[in-house]
Amino acid sequence: MTIWQMLKSGGITIYVLLACSILSVAIIIERCLYYRRRSKVKRAEFMSVIAKELAKGNTNRALDTCRGVDTPFSSVVYSGLNLAGHNEMLISNTMEREISIEMIKLEKYTSIVGTIGSTAVYIGLFGTVLGIIRAFHDISVAGSGGISVVISGISESLASTAMGLCVAVPAVIAYNYFTKKIDNFTTDMELCASEIMDLLAHLKHSRQAS
Repeated sequence: MTIWQMLKSGGITIYVLLACSILSVAIIIERCLYYRRRSKVKRAEFMSVIAKELAKGNTNRALDTCRGVDTPFSSVVYSGLNLAGHNEMLISNTMEREISIEMIKLEKYTSIVGTIGSTAVYIGLFGTVLGIIRAFHDISVAGSGGISVVISGISESLASTAMGLCVAVPAVIAYNYFTKKIDNFTTDMELCASEIMDLLAHLKHSRQAS
């Protein structure tokens, strides 16, 4: 069966699945590029630079370093360093809010991929059921036709299920990958927030001691 025959035999559900596939692929490509761009810098290396600048008392240099790095945890660190010298609760709450903002950016569109992955198979099955109903209806109207006619109609209707699986499997894999990446980003942000609190506390004590 050619692709055109598949589209023709599957009916409206094939076109719905085709639209879902195009949307899913577009989001997968966009998110992969986005995550790749925002994960070029490693957290340990970044925090090492920040710690050295703070040890020298160069808070402004540390802020410049944050501005020069496009990662979720650099935004969290920047929000904390920008309030250096203020109340610890204020700094902690500010970084928590920044983590929430970054998570919203990271999770953007991912729920669409997850929804497509979980519903595409059912859309395909719906198309198959409609195809089978149509095949038996055609036989009853014609009043003739053997097993070959039934098998032919069912084989054509199963194209919807096949299409549904082709759309669902990549979407589910991509969604699981996105979830893991977001978890990794979240862990990095939380670790950076904790480290910044320790570094700022140490910096505050050093200034008081001197």
